[in-house]
Amino acid sequence: MPIYEYKCEACGHTFEAIQKMADAPLTECPDCKKPALKKLISAAAFRLKGGGWYETDFKTGNKKNLAGKESGPAVSQSSSSSKTESKAK
Repeated sequence: MPIYEYKCEACGHTFEAIQKMADAPLTECPDCKKPALKKLISAAAFRLKGGGWYETDFKTGNKKNLAGKESGPAVSQSSSSSKTESKAK
């Protein structure tokens, strides 16, 4: 869910709120209780929640390679270009 930033025009209080995109904007300030909130335009933000994400979490079998290791035999450009040349003849 997106994190929106709000500022109260009455008391100057700023805060962030996690809301669904379909939710209506907040209007009441949690500090002064006045209906003077304005949604601010800010950089996109997100929050990673949980134990963490790892490269190997959703991979099975031989695909559980760590970053930097190759997953299979590398095909050199010279061997692939010679194959296309022989097919063209």
